[in-house]
Amino acid sequence: MATTSVELRDRVAVLRLARPAKRNALDDATILEIERFFLDPPGEIGAVVLDAEGEHFCAGLDLSELTERSTWEAVEHSLLWHRVFDRIEAGPLPVVAVLRGAVIGGGLELAVSAHVRVAEPSAFYALPEGQRGLFVGGGGSVRVPRLIGAHRMADMMLTGRVYDAAEGQAVGLSHYLTGAGEGLARALELAEKIAGNAPLSNFAVLTALPRIAEAAPAQGYLMESLMSAVSAGSEEAKGRLRAFLEGRAGKVGR
Repeated sequence: MATTSVELRDRVAVLRLARPAKRNALDDATILEIERFFLDPPGEIGAVVLDAEGEHFCAGLDLSELTERSTWEAVEHSLLWHRVFDRIEAGPLPVVAVLRGAVIGGGLELAVSAHVRVAEPSAFYALPEGQRGLFVGGGGSVRVPRLIGAHRMADMMLTGRVYDAAEGQAVGLSHYLTGAGEGLARALELAEKIAGNAPLSNFAVLTALPRIAEAAPAQGYLMESLMSAVSAGSEEAKGRLRAFLEGRAGKVGR
């Protein structure tokens, strides 16, 4: 049975985890379905909303699949998750995640591979691997500290600390905090806005910006100059600038 579903809404695709009875825990079949989606996304979409059925985004790794593995098999399993989550984070499509209920372990690792995260008040975040004799394996030790710092992540893993939705928003695990049941609508609104951007600008944000942020300043400034020139030189950028100067485009403001 399929463990994900896809819904198309104009230029936005909604990819939905579909294992609500398991709190959308991630088994290998689900990970591979996510990969297939991002390898061959449907139609001419410009953004993706990552959602989940039921009351929980994702409760992490499906522990029923955590059978006796050799060390090498465990490495291969971790590398599979890295490959798939890298395809989300480093791919050409902006991804907006809708977080509610459990965002735990591998579920948090999946969430932080998205580019924008919208949380409902029910969302809560945890990394219980330390209490289970495990260590994160889906890229969490790289991505989570970039958002909240290594010491906060260590606290979560060592003590089992759980952040609620407001605390997660405060430390940087989500970008937007909505009312109950409002997460999908807000995520769709954001995704539609993102899909309306110039594709080259979105490409620059997703592909160049992370590399610039990690580069030494001199290299970062050079990459910024090159990407700025490439973006501004496109015909679409020139057309959008003319529209703004001629009063045919909206101004920034509330």
